[in-house]
Amino acid sequence: MRKIIIAGNWKMYKTQEEALEFVQAFKSKIEDTDEARKIILCAPFTALGALSKGLHGSRIELGAQNVHWADEGAYTGEIAAPMLAEIGVSYVIIGHSERRQYFGETDETVNLRLKAAQRHGLTPILCVGESKAQRDAGETENIIINQLKKDLVDVDQHNLVIAYEPIWAIGTGDTCEALEANRVIGLIRAQLTNSNVTIQYGGSVKPDNIDEIMAQPEIDGALVGGASLDPTSFARIVNYQ
Repeated sequence: MRKIIIAGNWKMYKTQEEALEFVQAFKSKIEDTDEARKIILCAPFTALGALSKGLHGSRIELGAQNVHWADEGAYTGEIAAPMLAEIGVSYVIIGHSERRQYFGETDETVNLRLKAAQRHGLTPILCVGESKAQRDAGETENIIINQLKKDLVDVDQHNLVIAYEPIWAIGTGDTCEALEANRVIGLIRAQLTNSNVTIQYGGSVKPDNIDEIMAQPEIDGALVGGASLDPTSFARIVNYQ
């Protein structure tokens, strides 16, 4: 069975204090949320320890925004999977377009990170998607198929979430039309050996478009950026109709 997973990606926002304030406000807004919907908060590394305690006993699960491929070593500034697992992190975003664009992430390093996460029981959220130039050139399908081929080498597809995030729709206010997002996510699913992988849509997901997005048959959830920073906004998304 495909799981419905709604994840908030806080990016480089929220101190520990702000993160805990969010949780206090958010918890009361999801008391009646369908139990079948998984809710994840992917916070900055500095807030993960505080959130792990603050979320204890709640239905909200904890995610990180990146992980290194080595279990330990001389990698200044990096975080290893055992460090995340120790503090109760269950999910980790890997290959987000901002990591690819600004920090030299490649499909090869994405693959290494995916396997490292899985070795330590973390569920990776793999991000794939095309740029505006690639879409305009009609390359969307080839770009995504090639990403998946390289990213998923020797990766266990039974412990995996994929997020389709068209780069041109991230933080721009432009949302991929729901029908088109559904088409591309169907294409992604066709490349997989496990058709029950949860595949999310990400890219300017907001309270006013979540219902249409989640009405699509291929879409199993959302990876939410800016709209996940406000507890009322994110609760509306989690409680989509």
